[in-house]
Amino acid sequence: MTSLTGKTVVITGAASGIGEALAHAMAAQGTRLLLADVDTARLASLAEVLQQQGITCLAQACDVSQASALDALAERALHELGGADILINNAGVALVAPAQNLALHDAHWLMNINFWGVVHGCRAFTPQLQARPGSVIVNLSSVFAMVSLPTQSIYNASKAAVRAFSDALREELREENGKASVRVLCVHPGGIRTRLVERARLGDITAIADSPQALHTQFRQLARTSPDEAATAIVRAIRGRQTRLLIGADARLGDWLFRMTPAYASAWFSALARWGQQRIARPGAGEG
Repeated sequence: MTSLTGKTVVITGAASGIGEALAHAMAAQGTRLLLADVDTARLASLAEVLQQQGITCLAQACDVSQASALDALAERALHELGGADILINNAGVALVAPAQNLALHDAHWLMNINFWGVVHGCRAFTPQLQARPGSVIVNLSSVFAMVSLPTQSIYNASKAAVRAFSDALREELREENGKASVRVLCVHPGGIRTRLVERARLGDITAIADSPQALHTQFRQLARTSPDEAATAIVRAIRGRQTRLLIGADARLGDWLFRMTPAYASAWFSALARWGQQRIARPGAGEG
């Protein structure tokens, strides 16, 4: 897909972060947009900005944890825009809590969005994507599909599940029986400067931070990649027909550790994270 002009792009989790940056990046490519999010106020504001730029942009409230919501989104894409060419399953949330005492309802909440939201999106949109040659599904995983950090066990698990699901789906959607092949791109960002941690559900975080505010500060200083940089990389990967994308030096490092020493990768990556947290916590760290 060398040109995206005139293509219809559906983005979940579009109201902020990578999703919002992708909406602007895709608009700049001349696409038509169907944006979805549970934050209807921010979503409406984003859609209005894009519409004022002359972009065909529809917005729809959508809780990706509900299969019916994705079915409704797919119906709108088909009937009002003629069908989707690119589906970007971007919606995601975070949970920070030790595995042994996290609230199970929080774990289910995260999995219903991060993993089942991807499954719901792919199931709802695959029929119309198979009718459009060159179509693409983009699933947002994470470097934490390869390496895991303490207090993020459920987040790690959800992103590993997205990676495994995407790998299987890619093989299933190769061209067969006269249906067009649908390419599946799995994206593994490292730390991206979004509101993910600020909006996360928190359990006991004493092992990694003194307070939620300290945790937010750590994340802002350790996350080196902007949403705009991530969106640019994703657009480039779509146009370049990639099936796997690592975003950020931290993602490339985590992936390299996993490839070289899978038994020790998480321990070493966690040690590096602790060193970074300690460095930030030292007086004067980050000044100058």
